[in-house]
Amino acid sequence: MSFLELLQSPGVEEVLEVGSAFGIMAFHGGLEAGTVEVAREAAAATGASLYMVVQPADLHWHVPSHRVDAAESPALARFLEHVDVAIAIHGYGRRGRPVDLLVGGGNRTLAEILGQHLRSHLPGYKVIDDVDRVPPEMRGLHPDNPVNRPAHGGVQLELPPRIRGSWPATPTSPARPPTPHPGIAAAIAATIGGYSASAPTSVSTSNVPPARQ
Repeated sequence: MSFLELLQSPGVEEVLEVGSAFGIMAFHGGLEAGTVEVAREAAAATGASLYMVVQPADLHWHVPSHRVDAAESPALARFLEHVDVAIAIHGYGRRGRPVDLLVGGGNRTLAEILGQHLRSHLPGYKVIDDVDRVPPEMRGLHPDNPVNRPAHGGVQLELPPRIRGSWPATPTSPARPPTPHPGIAAAIAATIGGYSASAPTSVSTSNVPPARQ
C-alpha cells in the first residue's frame, strides 16, 4: 500500500498544525500506540509544528518511513517546507529490548541533545543514541525518510511498548487507551528549548535496510 492509499482510506486522519520552525511528527499514529499522545503533548508544550497521520482502531497498515512521500500529501509538503529540523516519534516492540529508547535520524547533534534529556527525565530506561548500536532497520537514516528532509534534518525516536503505555487487548480484557510516560514529552520539550537550528549538524544517509526507516 502506498502512502497516498493510506491517506485516502476511510477513518484515517491527517493532522497539520503550523507552529515554530521546529517540527514534531507521528505518522504511524494509531498503529504505534502512544506516539500521537507524545507528539501532541510535546507540541502543545513548545509551540512546535505538528504533523501526524492517525489510523482508526480497525486499520493496521505500516507504510515504511522512506515511502511516506510529501509528493502524495500537500499537508506533509507544507510541514517540511516550514520546519528547519524535526523529531519523529515511533513505536517498536522487540524481545530483549523492553526499556531501550533508540535515537536515530540524520542530525546527530540533535540526537545527542535529545539523548541527554531522555536520560535525565527517564532514568529507568536505556537510551541508545550511538547510531551504530541501533538496529540497522531502525536507524532512520534513509534520505527519503521525512525526518531527514528539513534543512537541518532530524531525529527518529523509537519507543518500546512499556514507555508508550501500550496495553493491547487480551483474551480477558479489551485494549486500553495508551498512557505514555510523561517524561518522553518533557525530554522532547527540553530538547527543543535548548536546541539552536544554527548548531553544527552531521547528517548521514548511509545505505541501511529500508524496511523500518
